[in-house]
Amino acid sequence: MTAISNSCSHIPLPNEKFQNFVNSLPDQLRTPFLCVSQILFQSSPVLIAYSGGVDSSTLLAIAALTPGVKYLGIIADSPSLPRANLNRALQFAYDIGACVEVILTNEISDPLYAKNPPNRCYYCKLELFKKMQELAQKKNFQTLAYGENADDSPSDRPGSKAAEELKVIAPLRQAGLHKAQIRLLANFLNLPVASLPAEPCLSSRILHGTPVTAEALALIEKSELFLRSLGFRIVRVRYNYKTNYPFALVQVSPQELPKLQEFTRLIEQELLNYGFKEVHFDSLGYRGAGIL
Repeated sequence: MTAISNSCSHIPLPNEKFQNFVNSLPDQLRTPFLCVSQILFQSSPVLIAYSGGVDSSTLLAIAALTPGVKYLGIIADSPSLPRANLNRALQFAYDIGACVEVILTNEISDPLYAKNPPNRCYYCKLELFKKMQELAQKKNFQTLAYGENADDSPSDRPGSKAAEELKVIAPLRQAGLHKAQIRLLANFLNLPVASLPAEPCLSSRILHGTPVTAEALALIEKSELFLRSLGFRIVRVRYNYKTNYPFALVQVSPQELPKLQEFTRLIEQELLNYGFKEVHFDSLGYRGAGIL
């Protein structure tokens, strides 16, 4: 796998659509956009880890727009990925005409992942990047890339360690693009994910130290799907274990708390029917990253 340096020496790419888009960008986005394009151009052919979130979607869209870049977006499908998110990612790729492929990952069978340590994401990314590495060798791709941005501190993100070990590049971070800039760039690209809230995998709902199982993930997914069917936009159903049974902590955004009060009894009954033994509600609301 080939790593690219942080410097970006731009070369002209003779494509009218591309050039018109570059000319439409404000100065604060034009340079980093061209930097990402150049990194992808120099890295081609490149496999791009694609989750359907705003970062990886923007990276995929830039690859699709940049002339001369051979790329393929890779979606990792596992029990920790909600079906709705998989379908949305596939639909988005179809809408922009991007090339993607779904591969199955099996991180949940790794005991080091399943025991749910604080660095769980390292084992997840390691599984993904190793599978991508195998695919790259079969399909003659030279580089792996993923959507880490300049706000993401490698020291705080275990997945970055896996990327470093397997020489997976992060063009958005290398170009100095921060989350707010990426959302703005996604708007210029007319991407429907521009305002999409951050949504980590389902395993992130499980308290560290509580084992990650397919059954727990399915219970979380079903519960969150029900809350979204009631119209809630920001949803987290935390999965915890008390002695020998699971209990839920339901979180919605602070702005949606008044609505939550209207549905408390209905949500509690439904989640109990699904298999939780207790259901609690966070009175302060979810205040994590990515709330818009």
